[in-house]
Amino acid sequence: MNAVGLPRKDEMPRKDERLAVPALGEYYNDLLHVDSWVNGRTKVVQAQSLLCAKLQERDKLIKERVEYLAKKRGITFDEMWEQILNGTAQKMTPGEEGLEYKSEDEG
Repeated sequence: MNAVGLPRKDEMPRKDERLAVPALGEYYNDLLHVDSWVNGRTKVVQAQSLLCAKLQERDKLIKERVEYLAKKRGITFDEMWEQILNGTAQKMTPGEEGLEYKSEDEG
């Protein structure tokens, strides 16, 4: 990080790692514009900050959902997480073999 708190050029994601977000609707674009101005940031930096904050809020829920999917497939959470990250995770279709999910409350 540099003195301003932004990543150095050598720390920036490669162009193909950047997230492309479709245009926001007029209302949300205006909200982002005002929010970024109030916070003294560019719209891009503010949008990144907002997305990260929302993901932090959903961290537990996301992990619970991955745990559910892993149990349903009879694999570990770590295996499911890795499959999702490396692009090898497969969606299950109704009737496909797999463990019936039981919550911890059901035993």
